[in-house]
Amino acid sequence: MGSTNPELYFVFMNYDPEYHRLRADRTKKGASELDLYLSKKHDELLASTLQAGTYNKTLSLVIVDGFAVEITETQANVLRSANGVRVVEKNQELA
Repeated sequence: MGSTNPELYFVFMNYDPEYHRLRADRTKKGASELDLYLSKKHDELLASTLQAGTYNKTLSLVIVDGFAVEITETQANVLRSANGVRVVEKNQELA
């Protein structure tokens, strides 16, 4: 049985041609559009997969199509099977 205490996980998404198109636009406008696109995409995934109020997205990553979210192990397993998700990994501090 999974832990019920929320921990930080990183979620990385499958290939998305729109992400790559926006990332190729090196203008300030392009960077802003990419930030908005990813934030909305990640928020929509969480809202459609997990119950509202049970998670805390801490950031969307731009260098890769991914985000960090505080969730339980059970929620991480749910996200692993979500459409468009490539990898869900718990954050681990390196010694």
